[in-house]
Amino acid sequence: MTAPSTFGLSSEARNLHWLLTNLVEEVPGIQSVAVVSSDGLLLLSSDPGRNSEARTRAPEIKGPRGSSADLATIVSGIGSLTIGAAKLMESGPVKHTMVAMDEGSLFVMSISDGSLLGVHGSADCDMSVVAYHMALFVGRAGHVLTPELRSELRKSLESETQSAGSTR
Repeated sequence: MTAPSTFGLSSEARNLHWLLTNLVEEVPGIQSVAVVSSDGLLLLSSDPGRNSEARTRAPEIKGPRGSSADLATIVSGIGSLTIGAAKLMESGPVKHTMVAMDEGSLFVMSISDGSLLGVHGSADCDMSVVAYHMALFVGRAGHVLTPELRSELRKSLESETQSAGSTR
């Protein structure tokens, strides 16, 4: 994982980065994490340095094109699909979605105001452990993910992407 720079960010934004880093480093089998806003924009990523690298699709990169930006797209789509299904079934809001595949797992959990936490896990990850730690993240992050903080995170990610593009 490439640690994002938290210089110049508010204490809430730095805390969210710290929570995300801990989630990735402490839970075995997590390959990539993305926090996505209700409108599908990537807010926070476990591997922001790989986003522009993944555009060229290096063959050794595993995961959704190797990029949290692409994971964010998948998470947003699955979130939208499950929200629509829940409305049609009149079953209340969606809390979490898990997809088990032969070569990996995908977890999507609601945070607040439509924001989502998405995790791409390896095939051998313990799904219950990943889901438990995601719930801890959501519990700790949900109340601080205000519109102002979402805006700050989005601007921070855009500036990281622009800096990475200018150094290539």
